[in-house]
Amino acid sequence: MRIRTIEYFIREAIVSLRSNGLMSFASISTVALSLLILGIFLILVLNLNNMASALESQVQITVYLKDDLSDHQMREVGTRITKLEGVNQVMFISKDEAMERFKGRLGEQQTLLTALGDTNPLPNAFEVKVDKPEKVKLTAQAISEFNGVENAKFGQEVIEQLFKITKMVRIFGVVLIVFLALAALFIISNTIRLTVFARRKEIGIMKYVGATDWFIRWPFLIEGMILGFGGALIAVFVLSRTYSAITQEIYSSLAFLPLIPQYPFMNNISIFILIAGTAIGALGSTISLKRFMKV
Repeated sequence: MRIRTIEYFIREAIVSLRSNGLMSFASISTVALSLLILGIFLILVLNLNNMASALESQVQITVYLKDDLSDHQMREVGTRITKLEGVNQVMFISKDEAMERFKGRLGEQQTLLTALGDTNPLPNAFEVKVDKPEKVKLTAQAISEFNGVENAKFGQEVIEQLFKITKMVRIFGVVLIVFLALAALFIISNTIRLTVFARRKEIGIMKYVGATDWFIRWPFLIEGMILGFGGALIAVFVLSRTYSAITQEIYSSLAFLPLIPQYPFMNNISIFILIAGTAIGALGSTISLKRFMKV
């Protein structure tokens, strides 16, 4: 394709955008809104997945022992746990130590323990860590069957709830994104449709003198791509600024929260959104041209 031909296509696309300014603005705004929501849900889902993975890697098993075990029997249980495949750390927590931890968590609410008097209802326990998160559940099930073990618990419930929330957000996001993408396609295709309709006589003459369909299509296709890219550019700008502000605020007040660092995370998200916006614009043009090229 010659440079002059490309310049002609781009010039025609820009002239068309100017002549349909209101529809062009509506198209860009709809694409921007659609891709902004797409970006928000994408960032949210990826961060929730990251949090779930971070929590999963920190999960430990708490093994509660029966009260009637002797010191020798407790050591035997600890030895058996140590020998299990994947276990890389076993720490014994006595009843007294467990009570001290509990008091530390209560803080200024120590009066809640008054009713207990000198009684310590907490059991002796082992804290067990494994080398891979996926082994936690099976290891806990195996330990719970040991003699002298009351039960073995771990924080998998929290992680499973987090994954459920992630799944719900993902499903809702996909439905909303599809709806908004269809709206963007509809507006872009109508914008192109108006341009084609206004120039139907000119297109008819071009076809009559031998212009190929693709020669006629290209300006409209470029117009749609510009509309989609423009909307995507706005969405990327808003998302990048917002995510930067949020991460800075969270890092200063909730540093323990495992958010994905802005770079290169937002660069990848931005590239994806720009490509998606351009593709939506091109698709909208294609849909419109299929119906209106036969003039």
